[in-house]
Amino acid sequence: MAQDWNAQTISEFRRNHGQVGGYFKGAPLLLLHTTGARTGKQRVNPVMYLKDGGRLVVFASNGGAPKNPDWYYNLKAHPDIEAEVGDDLVEVHVEEALGAERDELYGRQSALYPRFGEYQRGTKRRIPVMVLTPRK
Repeated sequence: MAQDWNAQTISEFRRNHGQVGGYFKGAPLLLLHTTGARTGKQRVNPVMYLKDGGRLVVFASNGGAPKNPDWYYNLKAHPDIEAEVGDDLVEVHVEEALGAERDELYGRQSALYPRFGEYQRGTKRRIPVMVLTPRK
């Protein structure tokens, strides 16, 4: 079911130059291209992001679920990836934001999209914040 939803979102994203409706309508969305940490398979996941200067920031909220999304582990295992932003394919290096930087970035995202604050309040885990820095 989640795979079907992802496939539909990815298709709509590519058809509409990075714009989608429904759950993500009006939200900044990118497509993470990752390599499976255990399987080595190529994966694509649509995720909301926050611009931070020249960096892009994504949040492993998993809708407030008790565990991190699989793409988080993929990024930790293989941090040099590509991300689709609109019609552009950008090569990035990913690092996890920690401490005060993590809190500041997550706070900014929660102020823009209050649902992220709800996600953090609804889970015992500390939602990881991943920073994508262009490699070129």
